[in-house]
Amino acid sequence: MPWVSQELCTGCGLCVSQCPVDAIALTDGAAVIEEAECIRCGICHDACPRQAVRHDSERIPQEVADNLRWVRGLLKHFDQPDDQAAFIDRMRRFFTKERKVNEKTLAVIAEAETNPDAALEAAIADLTRSGGEASGS
Repeated sequence: MPWVSQELCTGCGLCVSQCPVDAIALTDGAAVIEEAECIRCGICHDACPRQAVRHDSERIPQEVADNLRWVRGLLKHFDQPDDQAAFIDRMRRFFTKERKVNEKTLAVIAEAETNPDAALEAAIADLTRSGGEASGS
């Protein structure tokens, strides 16, 4: 998901005017992208003369830190070392599952380049028919 560096944004509004789905607004003099509305077209990246619209990959360290803060916050509910170890194992399994979901999603998207709509629809139908178990699991 693209995001706007508040330090670089001058509030010129070019990204706002170029967004085809009105997912960007000026708030307190700077652009803000509404994640739920953004279609990831990249037009805002090209429109910004200050390069304030940034790529989401730049946020990986922040997202990892947020995940670790979340885990640390939950960890405080477990006093005993055995309970903490069991909780950490559950968190490991949770994030492993998330990785598998992303990897399977990426695999389907990679195969969908020639006829994306039909390929995505077929994959959804296959996953729905199989009760959520993707073929090749």
